[in-house]
Amino acid sequence: MSKPANRPEVVDLPAESPVEAPVRDRRVAQRRVREARDRLTSTSGTRPAFDRELLRQYAQTRLSASLVVTLLVIGTGFLFGFWAQPLDAAMWACGMFCIHAMIIHACKRYLAEPPSAQGARRWRMKFIAFDLLYGMCWTVVLVHPTGVDLVSNSLMMFLMLLVVAVSSMLAASLPIAAFAATAPVTLGVAFNFAMRGSLDNYVLAALAIAAEGYFALLAHRLHSTTLATLEARAEKDALIGELEQAKAISDEARHRAEAANVAKSRFLAQMSHELRTPLNAILGFSEVMKSEIFGGHAVPVYKDYSADIHNSGVHLLNLINEILDLSRIEAGRYELNEEAVSLVHVVADCHHLLKLRASSRGITIHEVFELGMPRIWGDERAARQIVLNLLSNAIKFTPQGGEIWLKVGWTASGGQYLSCKDTGSGIAEDEIPIVLASFGQGSNSIKSAEQGAGLGLPIAKSLIDMHGGTFTLKSKLRVGTEVIITFPPERVMSALAPLTDDGPPLQPDYTANAADERHRPRNKPIMSAGTGL
Repeated sequence: MSKPANRPEVVDLPAESPVEAPVRDRRVAQRRVREARDRLTSTSGTRPAFDRELLRQYAQTRLSASLVVTLLVIGTGFLFGFWAQPLDAAMWACGMFCIHAMIIHACKRYLAEPPSAQGARRWRMKFIAFDLLYGMCWTVVLVHPTGVDLVSNSLMMFLMLLVVAVSSMLAASLPIAAFAATAPVTLGVAFNFAMRGSLDNYVLAALAIAAEGYFALLAHRLHSTTLATLEARAEKDALIGELEQAKAISDEARHRAEAANVAKSRFLAQMSHELRTPLNAILGFSEVMKSEIFGGHAVPVYKDYSADIHNSGVHLLNLINEILDLSRIEAGRYELNEEAVSLVHVVADCHHLLKLRASSRGITIHEVFELGMPRIWGDERAARQIVLNLLSNAIKFTPQGGEIWLKVGWTASGGQYLSCKDTGSGIAEDEIPIVLASFGQGSNSIKSAEQGAGLGLPIAKSLIDMHGGTFTLKSKLRVGTEVIITFPPERVMSALAPLTDDGPPLQPDYTANAADERHRPRNKPIMSAGTGL
């Protein structure tokens, strides 16, 4: 009589420790080394790629603002012509246009050249020199003696602020060039104000220097923002490059794995045919010789040799079948022939098949099944192979006089579980991932006299995974091992509850129809002429 089984607490195996942290640390260290090397080879303390990008933005900004600078020079020339001598204003305007044309030509040449580290240094110095010349030319017109009245001071201050603001915005990508373009103007105007010796002029000189500091700070902030944008873009491009490289490597590895898998499948298919053909002959003839069908052996020991040959052939055939099953599962070609299966009956049948082997070793197998277990939807052959693999391993590694418990029952979530527990030598905790891998064997199995191929547990785990269940192995040295497999609640075929609503009658109720006809009002004729009514 089977007893209700205690529901075990199914605990998944702990995952392996991730190796992403060393990879991430190594990647960060490589990036820091690369950034330090770039800063050492750069003239501005940033990466050379950033230097070239900042110079490119400077040149593009200068080209796009060419019309603005031209209008500013023309307007200043007209004002200077009305305020001072027209000839001096014309000469100054021509000089400014020449310098502006040289800057525009240099920007176009820089954008047309291929980028290089040495070229970036050379063009950086050129742009700084052009901006310095540009600022000194503006200083000439702003410090020209035009008077000492309030209007001339206001006009000089306005033009100075306008020139400094425009130059700072245009050369924000190159702060040294912005300083070279604005510093002569500010110093010239401030010195001019200071030389007049009045309090108002001292205040204007201080305001000019403060304005220069403000616009210098603004240009620095714009440069920092641009540099941060470039760094974010570079990190994004580097990340995209790493992702593309990783994808290419993974695709190549996947193609190699697929090719290796195809080659393995072809090899196994060919070798299975090449091995099974002579193996069937060996099994057949050895069984004939072992059974002495055509007569007894002259030497009795030949019968024992024939039995050894037959047993070895059976073992080899089982090994070939396990390898083929594992290869089909790994290749995704193992198809489940699903039907209604009673897990209790499957476990009982497997127990009956291996009972003789367990009895010969003095091992007692206990069955603990819960009552009223419904069927599950699964592959009976796969379920039988799972139970046989687990029970065979338990018998193999349980010493004489040991005990094995087979339990079948309900899980907490409504599924069904199978537990196979033995009192064998157990498995070390660090060897559990090894025995669950293909062809993996623990130290106890290597020392055991009955060595296997190490495919029983991997095949059982793969088959239960195909059913959507879980596989848990718990073991302790010199205590025993317990393997618990669970089938999800979706595969349990529970009986449907009866319907509570009354269904429609099979035949119509004529008595109710007759009562309805009696109570229904009759239609009277409208005209009763000639009827006697």
